[in-house]
Amino acid sequence: MSQAIPIGNRREVFWDETLIDTAHTTAILTLHHPQARDVVLMHDAPWEGDGCDYHCILKDGDLYRMYYLAWKTEKPEIAVAYAESRDGIRWIKPSLGLCEYAGSRDNNIILDHNTATFDNFAVFKDPRPGCPADELYKGVGSDGRDGYLWCFTSGDGIRFKQAWRMTKEGTFDSLNIAFWDRHRNEYHCYLRGFHDGEKSTQYVGVRDIRWMTSPDFRNWTAPVLLDFMGGDDYPLYTNVVNPYYRADHMFVGFPSRYVERKAWTPNFDQLPGVENRKKRMATSPRYGLAVTDCVFMSSRDGRKWKRWDEAFMRPGPERGNNWVYGDCYPALGMIETPSDLPHASRELSMYAFDGHWGGLPAQMRRYTLRIDGFVSCRAGWKPARVTLKPITFSGRRLSINFATSAAGSMVIRLHAGDRTLTSCELFGDSLDRTVPFDGDVAALSGKPVTMEIDMRDADIYSFCFDDVVPGGGSGR
Repeated sequence: MSQAIPIGNRREVFWDETLIDTAHTTAILTLHHPQARDVVLMHDAPWEGDGCDYHCILKDGDLYRMYYLAWKTEKPEIAVAYAESRDGIRWIKPSLGLCEYAGSRDNNIILDHNTATFDNFAVFKDPRPGCPADELYKGVGSDGRDGYLWCFTSGDGIRFKQAWRMTKEGTFDSLNIAFWDRHRNEYHCYLRGFHDGEKSTQYVGVRDIRWMTSPDFRNWTAPVLLDFMGGDDYPLYTNVVNPYYRADHMFVGFPSRYVERKAWTPNFDQLPGVENRKKRMATSPRYGLAVTDCVFMSSRDGRKWKRWDEAFMRPGPERGNNWVYGDCYPALGMIETPSDLPHASRELSMYAFDGHWGGLPAQMRRYTLRIDGFVSCRAGWKPARVTLKPITFSGRRLSINFATSAAGSMVIRLHAGDRTLTSCELFGDSLDRTVPFDGDVAALSGKPVTMEIDMRDADIYSFCFDDVVPGGGSGR
């Protein structure tokens, strides 16, 4: 048996092949897609409009904080605005009294042109041990006055000051993301650049995503391109990379894919907003010829990424002002929310704005997806198997996030040396199904184990071993 991969009691997902013995696996990794739901926020204040974008959401205790750019595309006076929610569904824009707009401070603006020339701004709450209290909230944003990516700091998440420069190596007019990686004890920053273009020309070449790291948020490595391990080289715009909250050794990203057609064709005449599209082209042809969608990617180390080229999010049905450059820019952050179905499991809510370039107030729309449900290992009607590489775990039970049809099923076997534990037939749809075995799972804890999953008309999304005693309670 090859050297076992230690997973302890962390949750593992099926977003890449790291744990999968591909030579003995016939089930297929399958990408899933979020479903559009309700509009949760209208950007209809006088200082807002059809340019409102680059939303960033963070969980702060029992409060969700949202930061975004407030502006109109026909009059780009960009400010940073703030909203908050207790449930991820009902959002308010509090009157903060911090910045003046049209002679009044009755607004939700937290930063404006008096601090910096903003084109993006993202915030995270810093969990690093020993982080100074007045730097607990860190904002990352470019300042068009000097071309640098800056750190902004705050002690309360509302009142920010421009603190120090981070780097000038990049093209920062996108949402640039930073966070603390507790597993490696370092900060990560994901930012925008271009490659394969003339170095003297800023906007020539392929739009890309780069990353850099720092031990202290002040001294950063040189930004380097993400490694898509041989994937096609196409333009990517935003990235919204973050550790996944249920398995924070995994990073997820939702980069917007920039697609610019070479010339106007009759198809453009049948897309929504033709007159607005032609008007934008007078400023720059790409403002009418470019459209965007969104792809999903994941990583275990921050640099090498499994990227799905099938779109994770599409512009969707033509509905008046979509199919434009600016569709499918997901907000940074996701929230667990109740399902619309009574008694159903909670689900993930993600957010993206509608109405870019439309001349009307942009809307923040909620999208939902199964928890852990970006990718599953799937079997159709024909039976298939997932075989994992050898692992070691700690715990007393196996929990799975899975779904089957009524006729579908799943059987799991744990092999350790000459001993095999076999589950009963599993069927249903649960985020946390305790797997009953014909023996004691705890007896295999710490030993090299190979897991086989035989299934039919079924998906498995994630699994973990833990110390929860079947029937209730904890083994600790």
